[in-house]
Amino acid sequence: MPMTAARSVAFAAAVLLLLQLGLWWPGVAMFDTIGQYAQVLSGAYDDWHPPIMARLWAVLHPLGAGGAAMFAGQAATYWLGLGLIAAALARAGSVRSGWAVIAVGTLPLFVAWQSVILKDAQMLGAMLAAVGIVARARLGGRALSLPGLISVGVLLGYAVLVRTNAVFAVVPLVVMLVPGRRRWVARAGAIAGLTLAVLAVSPIINHRLFAAQPTSVGNTLPLFDLAGIAHFAGDDGVLTPGERALIVTRHCYQPFFWDPIGSAGHCGAISERFAAAPAGVLQRGWAGAILRHPLGYARHRLAHLNSTTRWLVPSGWTSAVPPALSEVNTIGLGTPGKVVAPVVVAAAWMAATPLGWPIAWVVVAACVVSIACATPRTTIRDLALALAISALALEASFAVVSIASDLRYHLWPMLASALAAVLLASEGVPRRLARGSGLALLAVVATGLIARTVLPAPPPGYSAMLDWDGRAGQVATGARQTPGT
Repeated sequence: MPMTAARSVAFAAAVLLLLQLGLWWPGVAMFDTIGQYAQVLSGAYDDWHPPIMARLWAVLHPLGAGGAAMFAGQAATYWLGLGLIAAALARAGSVRSGWAVIAVGTLPLFVAWQSVILKDAQMLGAMLAAVGIVARARLGGRALSLPGLISVGVLLGYAVLVRTNAVFAVVPLVVMLVPGRRRWVARAGAIAGLTLAVLAVSPIINHRLFAAQPTSVGNTLPLFDLAGIAHFAGDDGVLTPGERALIVTRHCYQPFFWDPIGSAGHCGAISERFAAAPAGVLQRGWAGAILRHPLGYARHRLAHLNSTTRWLVPSGWTSAVPPALSEVNTIGLGTPGKVVAPVVVAAAWMAATPLGWPIAWVVVAACVVSIACATPRTTIRDLALALAISALALEASFAVVSIASDLRYHLWPMLASALAAVLLASEGVPRRLARGSGLALLAVVATGLIARTVLPAPPPGYSAMLDWDGRAGQVATGARQTPGT
């Protein structure tokens, strides 16, 4: 019996899963990976990283030591989601769009990052699988079955707990996927209410259910913001004159990331002071500084938002390229072979192009929303709208809660935007709206290219960025380099 188009794209997703597993086995371990696996081995958990991932890892650990089980799980959910979406489109008559979904999944930047055992990849895989289950039912003209509903709930529950800011993507996705006609005001209210509820419940789950010991991770955002306010507005009323002088001398404030403030060789003394302070002291001072210096705070947050979305930044903005090999460790986390090197080279090329700029995908998602709201409702259109709203909501959250500019934080918005565009294109887009969307994207890409031509290049690598003084490829003298934390 000849293979149907739906089976063909599903088969392709399965083959690509096996190929990824074969090439990247047993997955790539970064600094964060090693820290979480150390918790699995010791049985002592904390909340610096979401403990649900380490707890799941502990459950899977009897299947085999190392990271292979976690890698296999995140790769499987990734291709399961893409395969289900692609097959559903093909079954609905949009065969080319189904193959386009598979093509998006094979982009080197996505595949390479999805082979790194990190909470970002775990979140991406879980959300894709959940969307795939929903797409299979909705595009087939069926309601979601009870087993399907439970599966989606488990996957999205895991996603929202495995990445601290995932709530800003998961809740909008859930609200937009609920069937029925609802006004935007009602949807916005539901998103706001559910987001606040999840933010309130998550610490209880982490500390009581998963028995994770609290750390000073909650201090990172306030310290980053206070340093930014001091940089743009002067005295923030919280940091001492000596601490502000230290930040200036050692170049500890950078819109790129908070890390120099927490680094022992840079401004770690500031972090240590507040880690030992009574609970709430830093948070109250942080809130007061924002109220006293709203413009300084806004300038700092906009500077960081520009940095993390990689718009008006220099060429060679670091922390974009996925690693090809695991970091050296003594706890049994292996590394892929050299065969993955060409894929990583292709990922590095992609990261340097607009395909690797989160800001470009923000424009794509915004255009999808604009077009979807101006065209008749269909099942595919509603799914595209849900993906685009989820992507935009997470990107918007970076304007307030982000502390670093790593590209991996944007994996879900980038891929969700790409899938939303494929879904919407399968329905046909009016030429006028398509032209306007193209012009908006062109304007953002053009200004980004100009910035990469004229701005001073940063030094390569994480350690060098800790000491960067903002001049072309230079690091500050007198400040030693330290490994990432």
